[in-house]
Parts: sequence; structure tokens; C-alpha cells
Amino acid sequence: MTASGAGVGATVKSTRVTPYQERLYALCKCIPAGKVATYGTLSAVLNSAPRAVGQGMRRNPFAPIVPCHRVIASSLELGGFSGSWGNGCENVQRKRSMLAEEGVPFDDAGRLLELSCLMSVEELRLSAKAAGVAVVR
Repeated sequence: MTASGAGVGATVKSTRVTPYQERLYALCKCIPAGKVATYGTLSAVLNSAPRAVGQGMRRNPFAPIVPCHRVIASSLELGGFSGSWGNGCENVQRKRSMLAEEGVPFDDAGRLLELSCLMSVEELRLSAKAAGVAVVR
């Protein structure tokens, strides 16, 4: 599938995505500014594996329209961003800055400070349903 038919509302030059990535990116768009969800939460909603979510986010050609910066590790740490992993990486620091601008605070070690910013599986499912996103094959 190409970007124009990816259901993410992006116009990116002929980027091909898989049906799984299409569902993943549509679900990721259901995470509002000021909120985050874990790779595990997305995988639970999609009935997939957290690593599959991570790989899909790593390959996200639609950022920031598909806000992959709002997906964090299950340890509630920042996790990865743009193929980099770890709190000290430049890309992960950019992720931290983007989330801080949206009001999502992290401590110096990169751990989420406000649990109220964390979406549960049920909250994400409801958000997807409200947006008309079909996440199951």
C-alpha cells in the first residue's frame, strides 16, 4: 500500500506500508497530545507483539502526522526514537523535547513522571473506536 492510501492522511512520495503498519499508524494517531502509550499497549490493542510495534514505529514515514514520539517503553522510560534507543541519544532527547512541549514530563533518567499521561489498553481501544479506526484484521 502507498502513503496516499495508507489511511493516515499523509502525502508522502510513494511510501509503501504493510496492512499491519497501516493499522498501527492509524492507532498511533489515536494517542492525543499530552498522552503517551507503551509499545505493549499498542500491541495489546492490535493483538501483536511489542517488538512489531517498535519496528513499525521505527519505519514510520508519516511523522509527525503519525505521532510515534508518543509511544514509550513498558518500563515507562522514553524508549527509542528514529531508530535510536536510550536516554542519552540525540534522537531520544528530541522525543523528550516533543513530549515536554505537549505537557508530558519525564525525570532526568527519562522515566514518565505523571501516570495520568499514560493511556491504558482500554482507553486506547475507546479512542480508536471513537475515531472509527479498525485495529483488528
